[in-house]
Amino acid sequence: MFDRQAALMILRDRVDPTIADVIADLIENGRDAELNRANPIGLARKRNLDETLAIDGFVHATRLGLFELSWNVVCPGCGGVLLAAEHLSHLERERYTCALCAADCRPGLDESVEVTFTVNPAVRAIAAHRPESMSSWDYARQLYWGSGSTLPEDIGAISRDALVGVFDLPPGRLKAVDLDLSPGLIIVFDPVTHTSSFIEISGASASERQDAACVIPGTAGWTATANLRPGPARLIIENQTGGRALPTIWRAGDALVALVSGRQPTLDAKRLLSNQTFRDIHGATLFDPHQRFQIKSLTFVFSDITGSSALYERVGDLAAFDLVRAHFRALEAIIARYGGAVVKTIGDAVMASFADPLDAVKAALAMRGGIHANDTTSGDHDIVLKIGVHAGPCLAVILNNQQDYFGQTVNAAARIQSLARPDAIVLSQTVASTPGLPALLSCGNMVVERSMQSLRGMERKVEVLEIRNQQAASGKGGPN
Repeated sequence: MFDRQAALMILRDRVDPTIADVIADLIENGRDAELNRANPIGLARKRNLDETLAIDGFVHATRLGLFELSWNVVCPGCGGVLLAAEHLSHLERERYTCALCAADCRPGLDESVEVTFTVNPAVRAIAAHRPESMSSWDYARQLYWGSGSTLPEDIGAISRDALVGVFDLPPGRLKAVDLDLSPGLIIVFDPVTHTSSFIEISGASASERQDAACVIPGTAGWTATANLRPGPARLIIENQTGGRALPTIWRAGDALVALVSGRQPTLDAKRLLSNQTFRDIHGATLFDPHQRFQIKSLTFVFSDITGSSALYERVGDLAAFDLVRAHFRALEAIIARYGGAVVKTIGDAVMASFADPLDAVKAALAMRGGIHANDTTSGDHDIVLKIGVHAGPCLAVILNNQQDYFGQTVNAAARIQSLARPDAIVLSQTVASTPGLPALLSCGNMVVERSMQSLRGMERKVEVLEIRNQQAASGKGGPN
């Protein structure tokens, strides 16, 4: 039998106490809907919590068996969940079809794959664990739509301009719905089987009743079309599946678009993969080596120790090794604090990823300052960093048995780091144009210089922004 209290005690030892208390309160007192596909980002903003700490808390809670994690492919149009998978490796298809929008969706990690957390049934039973017991609207709202949708809890709050009706149809049964049709488009959508019938209403008005059959088969993603004229009509909805169907009749138009377009921030897969706690726990078990996932924009920070050979010669291998190891620990803590994760270390260099470029720059500034603060010598600056920051599209892959990233953006980020002078940070123009960056840089005693530079392997020069502190700018920033 699962010991919930013991798991919560361990959770309090591993995560921020405030986050642990919030999760414990959610489990004890939260509504069923709050415990199904819980959204750490939405919860953090609602309760004024640190988002990274909230993610850490739910990751640890999942590790302890309090919650179950789900990777959901979400339609960018309507926000519906096209696939809910226990493991990222289960996202094997290159495209998924939304029957409601009649559109294809590619599972990009920063746009169409959200990560949610549902309470373990052994911890607390909720309605979503028994879908057959849920009302038609609760099923649609909690199990079809994703955690970013802002649909009303009360079906009565939905405009009749968008919603015609919601029905509960047992297996093998028929439902006749009489309507007075006006020009436009009617969609009969079943959120259980993800099937639709599209009925276009156009032409001259009909004086006699028209009949149209809307079949719900057992094939997910199936769609059918029909044409009717304005006027009286009867829709015959047939559930041909072996289970319950919940057909909903929508009227396409501005009201429906406004309803399904409402969004709140969610935890996307890109951000979770750049969470240090998640990487530490799951490592290379995220997906199969043959898989690769597209990311439209991810920010990379590369740091390296300048003058490392001279350091080894000056202090000796043993002392240098201890310094470098302490430097790795310090950087990992700083990177995690700003919502990033160490991807790998390469010799004396560190490669880290961040979902947000502004967080990456904040981390880079803190990395440089943190190394100075942790300097154990009397002002000799034994560890002096050169840091580069760049953002762009890439692929998430498994390389050398660890989760890694591949593509031109990664290569360019490493080359941009090589442009940095000792104790300096170089930003690509992509990162330099991030909203909020000028305000961030104006807060410190920094010298900022723009220049055009050549990157190895690239024909055209690129514009970069170099950030140095006043000491480094005056030539006292460390060895070359």
